[in-house]
Amino acid sequence: MGAVHLLPGTTFSNVAERGDYDSEAEACMTLGELEVWLAAQIIGPYHAERHRGIGIPPALAWAEAMDRRPELVRLPVDRASFLFDFLPCELRAVTPHGIKLFHTHYWDDALSCWYTRPGQTMPIRWDPRDLSRIWLELPHGEHLEVPYRDLRRPAITRWEQKEAVRTLRERGQHAVDETLIFQAVETQRLIVAEAAHKTKAARLALQRTRAALADARRARSSGKPTIEDDRPTAPPGASSTDKSGDRQALPYLVEEMPR
Repeated sequence: MGAVHLLPGTTFSNVAERGDYDSEAEACMTLGELEVWLAAQIIGPYHAERHRGIGIPPALAWAEAMDRRPELVRLPVDRASFLFDFLPCELRAVTPHGIKLFHTHYWDDALSCWYTRPGQTMPIRWDPRDLSRIWLELPHGEHLEVPYRDLRRPAITRWEQKEAVRTLRERGQHAVDETLIFQAVETQRLIVAEAAHKTKAARLALQRTRAALADARRARSSGKPTIEDDRPTAPPGASSTDKSGDRQALPYLVEEMPR
């Protein structure tokens, strides 16, 4: 955090420390750029410098711990499955009309094999950054990607959807449906876009939506990695072999345990 406060645009730890410094005027990094900078700071200088708490550089502590470890470190085999484990889950029925989630209908021809009986439901995974598709969790752990039933609908975030529903109900629209929600989101986006050059809050809202949709697309497009791609590299200064020189001390890709 000490290094973060040296960046232009820092807000400091409190108002007293900030004083007359204009953080907004001095800021020059986007959220995405800050994330990359922070990752480089952690895997570079932070791991190579002496840590006050442990008395040695974290990279050296990692290498020594790996030398002492009797078993290999487990890693997820499938990045997509690893992501699904962290996505929110809802239970929904699968019908000839598709899957209904947050007043929105989703459909894929493959759903015809998974219709539920009356009163039964199946787990549905969804990404709050992009509601344009959901994932039906099948009995053996696989996930079926299901897009909007109406493919003309734009990708929206969960907070845009919630704000649209709240706005409609404030106007007395208690019977909220899919068409009204997307019309409200479109209207809200136009208002925010027009106000973005005027107010800080509007600029932040616009950036939040753009960043969320981009992050969701990037996560989906990553695909399943090869074994070589999924092996992590060593932290700075970490040794790749043990004292005998014939065993890798860093994590191996190992078979995933049964779900």
